[in-house]
Amino acid sequence: MIKKPTLKSTLISLLYLAPMLIILLIFNIFPILDSFAMSFFTKYNFYTNHVGQIGLGNFKLLFADPNFWLALKNTMIFVVGVVPISICLSLGIALLLNHISLLAGFFKTIYFLPFVTSTVAISLVWQWIYNDQYGLLNLFLQHLGIHPIDWLNDPNWAMFALILMTIWKGLGFNIILFLAGLSNIDRRYEQVAQIDGANQWQTFRYVIFPLLSPMTFLVTVMSIISGFKVFDEVFVLFGGSPGPGQSTLTLVFYLYQKFYMEWHYGLAAASGVVLFFLILIVTIINFLYSRKHIHYV
Repeated sequence: MIKKPTLKSTLISLLYLAPMLIILLIFNIFPILDSFAMSFFTKYNFYTNHVGQIGLGNFKLLFADPNFWLALKNTMIFVVGVVPISICLSLGIALLLNHISLLAGFFKTIYFLPFVTSTVAISLVWQWIYNDQYGLLNLFLQHLGIHPIDWLNDPNWAMFALILMTIWKGLGFNIILFLAGLSNIDRRYEQVAQIDGANQWQTFRYVIFPLLSPMTFLVTVMSIISGFKVFDEVFVLFGGSPGPGQSTLTLVFYLYQKFYMEWHYGLAAASGVVLFFLILIVTIINFLYSRKHIHYV
């Protein structure tokens, strides 16, 4: 029998949670609230923390800046390019790994290694892969009769290069999550479906995939949020620049430029607020969709 919570038990629980709550408040909640406030500072001295004027001027400047809309467009292209492909590939690989026993642990480790490897190290390796003269990717294309591509200096290919590297980097984490979801599905569901005459595709479509929907929802939300916040990969892969012709300028890179390079602190905070609400809206849409389409065992 579950006991009804009392004031004493509640206070004891809060006492245990206090260290983590304090850390969360200082390093997460306070910076978010401070950024919201800073977005309205139209005249602000960062060094003296003196606010001279408050208003909506930063948001007016933000929405009038063509670079902001370019960053928003590039970010949306990046998210649309990375999320679906990454989910489909990781789900397919997870299904294959779930049905093998020989060297399964070895393959899981191999796929997971890029995720735990430094983004800087990975980006440097991919800079070499993308090299227009002696890169492995162009060497492979030459064998197919395709002229070498200057991946990192051609505005038409820079975003594709960024998407490809990001998919490869995040694949392992999604595979592990899908494997965890598959391990929680009772094998008897598959056996019943096979007894009823369902083939492998029908078993996956009508049995496995619906039961895997909670994990698919989690992976989707995490991938979308990660996609909107992409920065490290852009910064290192393109040597601290937003790509040729700003072809890989993202919202977070735009924020970085305004804050650390141009010292427009209020404008940077305003772009962060817009990014926050953009992620919030997309997450809410996902939650509303999940209420009708997620099946819990």
